[in-house]
Amino acid sequence: MLLEIAQYGNPVLKEKCRPVEHFDDSLKTLAENMLETMYAAEGIGLAAPQVSIPIQLVVIDIPKEEESVTWLKVNGEDKKLSDIMPLMFANPVLEPYGPMHPFHEGCLSVMKIRASVVRPDFVKATVLLIDGREITIDCNGLLARCLQHECDHLNGILFVERVSSAQKITLRNKLKRLALGY
Repeated sequence: MLLEIAQYGNPVLKEKCRPVEHFDDSLKTLAENMLETMYAAEGIGLAAPQVSIPIQLVVIDIPKEEESVTWLKVNGEDKKLSDIMPLMFANPVLEPYGPMHPFHEGCLSVMKIRASVVRPDFVKATVLLIDGREITIDCNGLLARCLQHECDHLNGILFVERVSSAQKITLRNKLKRLALGY
């Protein structure tokens, strides 16, 4: 079932989300609906607050042709990106690290705006899978970027808040128009 994606200006996008407590069929159904919604919108990641549900739930599916991950470890073992996609998880704890680099990001909740965001290249993430199992993911590339971007949503942070001061000035009028469209 397709869900409505909350757009810039919707207060749910500024909420700090509560942890997921019950790993049951309704959570699995929500995650599957989020994946379907994300695919329909041609995205690679979607967080629950983006569908107006303020819980710590994220889905990610990075297509094979977009793969920029040069290394990925799950619980300390080398894996390929295709081994873990689509990734549906809750209650993440992220430890970004390494050199900082810019990358152009977009967001399904901030339509038609892309901007350069500087983030660490690597991330170690401890997450609970949709069945409640805990895993640790250590990675780089687009997956590291996507984990950081989507988990920001769980803390009420949008990527446009992470751009440089100069970019914020440039984006100000576009963002005002988006907020009014809400």
